[in-house]
Amino acid sequence: MSLESVRAFFAAHAPGIDVIVTEASSATVALAAEAHGVLPAQIAKTICLRVGDRTMLVVTSGIARLDNRKFKDQFGGKPRMLDAAEVVEATSHPVGGICPFGLPAPLPVYCDVSLREFEEVVPAAGATNAAVRLSPRRMADLTGAEWIDVCQGEDGRRILVDPTGVITIHRDRSGV
Repeated sequence: MSLESVRAFFAAHAPGIDVIVTEASSATVALAAEAHGVLPAQIAKTICLRVGDRTMLVVTSGIARLDNRKFKDQFGGKPRMLDAAEVVEATSHPVGGICPFGLPAPLPVYCDVSLREFEEVVPAAGATNAAVRLSPRRMADLTGAEWIDVCQGEDGRRILVDPTGVITIHRDRSGV
Protein backbone atom coordinates (compact mmCIF):
# COMPACT_ATOMS: atom_id res chain seq x y z
CA MET A 1 0.00 0.00 0.00
CA SER A 2 2.81 2.45 0.83
CA LEU A 3 4.48 2.16 -2.59
CA GLU A 4 1.06 2.59 -4.18
CA SER A 5 0.37 5.76 -2.16
CA VAL A 6 3.67 7.20 -3.41
CA ARG A 7 2.85 6.28 -7.01
CA ALA A 8 -0.56 7.92 -6.59
CA PHE A 9 1.10 11.04 -5.14
CA PHE A 10 3.39 11.42 -8.15
CA ALA A 11 0.62 10.62 -10.63
CA ALA A 12 -1.41 13.47 -9.14
CA HIS A 13 1.34 16.03 -8.44
CA ALA A 14 4.30 15.27 -10.71
CA PRO A 15 3.44 12.76 -13.45
CA GLY A 16 6.85 13.28 -15.09
CA ILE A 17 8.65 11.75 -12.11
CA ASP A 18 8.93 7.96 -12.25
CA VAL A 19 9.06 5.73 -9.19
CA ILE A 20 12.07 3.45 -9.68
CA VAL A 21 11.74 -0.05 -8.25
CA THR A 22 14.93 -2.11 -8.09
CA GLU A 23 15.50 -5.80 -7.44
CA ALA A 24 18.14 -4.92 -4.87
CA SER A 25 17.27 -3.43 -1.51
CA SER A 26 17.90 0.28 -1.04
CA ALA A 27 16.96 0.23 2.65
CA THR A 28 20.23 1.85 3.80
CA VAL A 29 22.13 4.83 2.44
CA ALA A 30 24.97 2.60 1.21
CA LEU A 31 22.62 0.15 -0.51
CA ALA A 32 20.59 2.95 -2.07
CA ALA A 33 23.69 4.72 -3.40
CA GLU A 34 24.91 1.46 -4.95
CA ALA A 35 21.50 0.58 -6.42
CA HIS A 36 21.08 4.02 -8.02
CA GLY A 37 24.69 4.77 -8.96
CA VAL A 38 25.00 7.96 -6.92
CA LEU A 39 27.13 9.19 -4.04
CA PRO A 40 25.87 8.31 -0.55
CA ALA A 41 25.53 12.05 0.09
CA GLN A 42 22.96 12.25 -2.76
CA ILE A 43 20.59 9.88 -1.00
CA ALA A 44 17.86 12.01 0.56
CA LYS A 45 17.47 10.32 3.94
CA THR A 46 14.07 10.88 5.57
CA ILE A 47 13.97 10.65 9.36
CA CYS A 48 10.68 10.46 11.27
CA LEU A 49 11.11 12.34 14.54
CA ARG A 50 9.09 13.51 17.50
CA VAL A 51 9.67 16.57 19.66
CA GLY A 52 7.19 16.61 22.52
CA ASP A 53 3.88 15.74 20.87
CA ARG A 54 4.95 16.97 17.40
CA THR A 55 5.80 14.35 14.77
CA MET A 56 7.74 15.52 11.73
CA LEU A 57 9.84 14.37 8.80
CA VAL A 58 13.34 15.74 8.33
CA VAL A 59 15.05 15.04 5.00
CA THR A 60 18.85 15.27 4.98
CA SER A 61 21.81 14.29 2.85
CA GLY A 62 22.58 10.60 3.25
CA ILE A 63 25.83 11.32 5.08
CA ALA A 64 24.52 14.10 7.31
CA ARG A 65 24.00 13.68 11.04
CA LEU A 66 21.60 15.67 13.13
CA ASP A 67 23.21 18.25 15.37
CA ASN A 68 21.38 18.19 18.71
CA ARG A 69 22.17 21.82 19.52
CA LYS A 70 21.00 23.15 16.15
CA PHE A 71 17.91 20.93 16.24
CA LYS A 72 16.96 22.08 19.75
CA ASP A 73 17.47 25.73 18.75
CA GLN A 74 15.18 25.19 15.74
CA PHE A 75 12.42 23.13 17.39
CA GLY A 76 12.70 23.83 21.12
CA GLY A 77 13.48 20.26 22.17
CA LYS A 78 15.61 17.19 21.62
CA PRO A 79 14.54 14.90 18.76
CA ARG A 80 13.36 11.37 19.41
CA MET A 81 13.42 8.88 16.56
CA LEU A 82 10.21 6.91 16.22
CA ASP A 83 10.39 3.12 16.35
CA ALA A 84 9.43 1.02 13.31
CA ALA A 85 5.77 0.59 14.31
CA GLU A 86 5.38 4.32 15.03
CA VAL A 87 6.97 5.17 11.66
CA VAL A 88 4.50 2.97 9.78
CA GLU A 89 1.60 4.43 11.76
CA ALA A 90 2.68 8.03 11.01
CA THR A 91 3.77 7.61 7.37
CA SER A 92 2.46 4.24 6.11
CA HIS A 93 6.05 3.65 4.93
CA PRO A 94 8.41 1.01 6.34
CA VAL A 95 11.81 1.90 7.78
CA GLY A 96 14.14 1.91 4.78
CA GLY A 97 11.36 3.29 2.57
CA ILE A 98 10.40 6.40 4.54
CA CYS A 99 9.78 9.43 2.35
CA PRO A 100 7.75 12.65 2.46
CA PHE A 101 5.44 11.52 -0.39
CA GLY A 102 2.10 9.70 -0.25
CA LEU A 103 1.49 10.22 3.45
CA PRO A 104 -1.86 9.15 4.95
CA ALA A 105 -2.20 12.50 6.74
CA PRO A 106 -0.20 15.73 6.52
CA LEU A 107 3.01 15.91 8.52
CA PRO A 108 5.40 18.85 8.69
CA VAL A 109 8.32 18.22 6.31
CA TYR A 110 11.69 19.92 6.69
CA CYS A 111 14.57 19.72 4.22
CA ASP A 112 18.04 20.28 5.61
CA VAL A 113 20.38 22.59 3.70
CA SER A 114 22.79 19.63 3.33
CA LEU A 115 20.71 18.65 0.27
CA ARG A 116 21.26 21.94 -1.56
CA GLU A 117 24.73 21.10 -2.84
CA PHE A 118 23.26 18.57 -5.29
CA GLU A 119 21.38 19.05 -8.55
CA GLU A 120 19.68 15.70 -8.03
CA VAL A 121 18.91 13.62 -4.95
CA VAL A 122 17.40 10.17 -4.53
CA PRO A 123 14.83 9.79 -1.74
CA ALA A 124 13.07 6.51 -0.98
CA ALA A 125 9.59 6.02 -2.37
CA GLY A 126 7.58 4.06 0.19
CA ALA A 127 9.33 0.68 -0.07
CA THR A 128 12.79 -0.66 0.74
CA ASN A 129 13.53 -1.07 -2.96
CA ALA A 130 11.86 2.04 -4.42
CA ALA A 131 13.09 5.59 -4.99
CA VAL A 132 12.70 8.66 -7.17
CA ARG A 133 15.21 11.09 -8.70
CA LEU A 134 14.53 14.81 -8.45
CA SER A 135 16.13 18.09 -7.49
CA PRO A 136 16.10 19.07 -3.81
CA ARG A 137 14.12 22.19 -4.70
CA ARG A 138 11.46 20.15 -6.52
CA MET A 139 11.20 17.77 -3.56
CA ALA A 140 10.72 20.69 -1.16
CA ASP A 141 8.15 22.30 -3.46
CA LEU A 142 6.15 19.06 -3.88
CA THR A 143 6.03 18.39 -0.15
CA GLY A 144 5.63 21.95 1.09
CA ALA A 145 8.87 21.53 3.03
CA GLU A 146 10.59 24.28 4.95
CA TRP A 147 14.37 24.60 4.54
CA ILE A 148 16.27 24.32 7.82
CA ASP A 149 19.86 23.90 9.02
CA VAL A 150 19.96 21.13 11.66
CA CYS A 151 22.82 18.86 10.60
CA GLN A 152 26.52 18.56 11.20
CA GLY A 153 28.89 18.48 8.29
CA GLU A 154 30.85 15.37 7.41
CA ASP A 155 33.25 14.13 10.14
CA GLY A 156 31.45 15.94 12.96
CA ARG A 157 31.81 19.46 11.62
CA ARG A 158 28.91 21.80 12.27
CA ILE A 159 28.24 23.89 9.22
CA LEU A 160 26.43 27.11 10.09
CA VAL A 161 24.91 29.22 7.35
CA ASP A 162 23.84 32.69 8.43
CA PRO A 163 21.00 34.60 6.70
CA THR A 164 23.48 36.40 4.41
CA GLY A 165 24.92 33.09 3.16
CA VAL A 166 28.19 33.22 5.11
CA ILE A 167 29.32 29.71 6.07
CA THR A 168 31.15 28.96 9.32
CA ILE A 169 32.49 25.48 10.17
CA HIS A 170 32.90 24.32 13.80
CA ARG A 171 34.05 21.00 15.27
CA ASP A 172 31.26 19.40 17.33
CA ARG A 173 30.54 15.88 18.56
CA SER A 174 26.97 16.36 19.80
CA GLY A 175 25.19 14.81 16.78
CA VAL A 176 22.98 11.74 16.70
